[in-house]
Amino acid sequence: MAEQHEERIPTVIADELHIVYRVHGAKTGKGSATAALSRILKRGEERGVRKVHAVKGVSFVAYRGEAIGLIGSNGSGKSTLLRAIAGLLPAESGRVYTNGQPSLLGVNAALMNDLTGERNVILGGLAMGMSREQIKERYQGIVDFSGINEKGDFITLPMRTYSSGMAARLRFSIAAAKDHDVLMIDEALATGDRKFQIRSEERIRELRKQAGTVFLVSHSNKSIRDTCDRVLWLERGELRLDGPTEEVLKEYEKFTGK
Repeated sequence: MAEQHEERIPTVIADELHIVYRVHGAKTGKGSATAALSRILKRGEERGVRKVHAVKGVSFVAYRGEAIGLIGSNGSGKSTLLRAIAGLLPAESGRVYTNGQPSLLGVNAALMNDLTGERNVILGGLAMGMSREQIKERYQGIVDFSGINEKGDFITLPMRTYSSGMAARLRFSIAAAKDHDVLMIDEALATGDRKFQIRSEERIRELRKQAGTVFLVSHSNKSIRDTCDRVLWLERGELRLDGPTEEVLKEYEKFTGK
């Protein structure tokens, strides 16, 4: 029985996952109406719909306590994969299984631009399932972690007055204030200065120790090296390599020439 408790506990399983976007609306361009009608009729029931196969047969198992980097060229399917794990995109085929509640933090995660940073901290905390008492206890820590008040009282100003970097740091700080079963971070660490990145990386290590699983999408190989013990490399929607960080990054750097 003791050996069973030492076994790794899966948190996310992707089983031959395919994600297909359907873009509605025919492409505009030159040509006669007759030729356009002919093309539409040939497409049959899919007329006016363009398919984008963003994730192609991806399979992996993630475990508690892992920090997993997602790397690949632009458009390789990294962000799409995170959105599918979070339950925001349906699978065309295959399945995603999660143990616990996945939380997706992206640079473009929506906070309310017309509300102050202070109000967004409260609303963001409530949206993540924290009680008002928990938010009150952690509020100052969230503000201090974000560093947005280092050059003025920005937390009392509307979010629309923030730079993109300040807004992203506040989003990360709100998300990092809660322990997560599965936390997915899409490029948030690329928006801060080195001091903020160090704080963020340390917080990710803490989340892992608390039996969480962290996925990090980043174009910074240094952030991946400093934060992750495993890497998934996607290219054109396919999982090209899955393994220890240094092994995968060496192959990736050969591929990109960087």
